[in-house]
Amino acid sequence: MRAFVFPGQGAQTIGMGRELAETYPAARDVFDQVDEALGEKLSDLIWNGDIETLTLTQNAQPALMATSMAAFRALEAEGINIQDANFVAGHSLGEYSALCAAGSLTLEDTARLLRLRGQAMQEAVPVGQGAMAAILGLDFETVERIARDAAGDEVVEAANDNDPAQVVISGHKEAVERAAEAMKAAGAKRAMMLPVSAPFHSMLMQPAAAVMADALAGVDIQPPAVPLIANVRAEAVIEPGAIRRLLVEQVTGTVRWRESIANMAEAGVSEFWEIGAGKALSGMIRRIARDATVRNIGVPADVVALRG
Repeated sequence: MRAFVFPGQGAQTIGMGRELAETYPAARDVFDQVDEALGEKLSDLIWNGDIETLTLTQNAQPALMATSMAAFRALEAEGINIQDANFVAGHSLGEYSALCAAGSLTLEDTARLLRLRGQAMQEAVPVGQGAMAAILGLDFETVERIARDAAGDEVVEAANDNDPAQVVISGHKEAVERAAEAMKAAGAKRAMMLPVSAPFHSMLMQPAAAVMADALAGVDIQPPAVPLIANVRAEAVIEPGAIRRLLVEQVTGTVRWRESIANMAEAGVSEFWEIGAGKALSGMIRRIARDATVRNIGVPADVVALRG
């Protein structure tokens, strides 16, 4: 069994997807359609811009989705399609890429939703008030308990349960710093503040969740061609109403990536294909499902290698 998985924020690089667009007309069409949907040349920023501007949340989110979908269209051009997977999943914004690949959302709607999602998440908390930190070497339950104890009157929560040794916390800057120090004292190998501009996947994102609830209410969502393993449940969903609700919950909820991969492996998935920019998910998957095969599909050579 096989799963197609799609990366989230942090994987962006200048030039990503350019080779795919130059090699596969269907991949080029993805960037053209995203540009048209957004009313701007996002592709020019992706290929010729500066990394600081690309990393802005409202740019990074649709840009990473476009790159993932370009890679997916290249796979289709080589005869590999969504029915060659048993499940799809995506890390945070990657969940939108997964739904687009599975035919649940149109490419144009996905681009517009991610632009709005990025803007709403950035505007939910004033710059400088929120923060996130990666905690290495402690399990999720320990991180969750220490975060709860360190919160005081502020917010700090476990935001991403990435793999057995990596959990990301999110919330008010001072509370995140307190929690990070407490986790180092409790035996964490590292506690690293992350270069992000907002406290994603915490209750501080509630204003953004409200924006997304309104936006998603007006978008057509079809049943995906294969089940989606949803971030906040770590289990399969196919019903459009449930997908709509879970996309809203995902804005403030924990990304349960470790459980998602473990549950797919337990269901019989032995191959995970990371489709899009970077290889961050592949490292996590190897630490969760140690016997699984992991492939990266991000440049034409990766696609051509699958022909054999």
